[in-house]
Amino acid sequence: MHIPDGFISPITYIPAYAASAGLWYIASKKVEIDSQNISFLATLSALSFVFMMIAIPLPGGTSAHLSGISLLALIFGPWLSFVAASLVLVVEALIFGEGGITTLGINILAIAFIGSFSSYYVYKVLKKRNETLAIFLAGWVGVNLSAIFIAFILGIQPIIASIEGKPLFFPFDIKTTTLAIMIPHMLIGLVEGAVTVILYRFLKKNFKVMFDER
Repeated sequence: MHIPDGFISPITYIPAYAASAGLWYIASKKVEIDSQNISFLATLSALSFVFMMIAIPLPGGTSAHLSGISLLALIFGPWLSFVAASLVLVVEALIFGEGGITTLGINILAIAFIGSFSSYYVYKVLKKRNETLAIFLAGWVGVNLSAIFIAFILGIQPIIASIEGKPLFFPFDIKTTTLAIMIPHMLIGLVEGAVTVILYRFLKKNFKVMFDER
């Protein structure tokens, strides 16, 4: 799902950096974590890192992978999940070349922000009806809303950054990009949902301290 360098115009990635910086500022005012849960947060962030590093390249310059973001959001809340996932994306981009430097702001908005908040609120709305289904859909929706945002950002590049009809950056239109990205991510989302259910249930059974203050 990460976008590499070279596909996004400055008119897109500069505002994305600004928006990400603003969200980081808000998060700095909201985020609190008990010292006894730091090790759990670090462990689940590391798991998210591993999930996102195992990426399947897709046509048109992005990739499909699990994220682990939903699990972070359901256990620690959306803002802390956003911060943790953002740090994972920064490390991946700066050290491992997974995702671009210019596109880091976009990747943070798509994966860390949209992934965290959509997962959390899907779970919150549905958990009283069927908690297992709520957890599964949190994983599925989180992955797919992030992916559709990526598809939109890529797909508008030929419209906003071209000269005499020739795209300067990403060349494919929204329809082509959406199909190429969303079809595999709908399937990836099924795996993400199932993994989120399994890990959430396991952690809730064996590490109750993580859930005591929720």
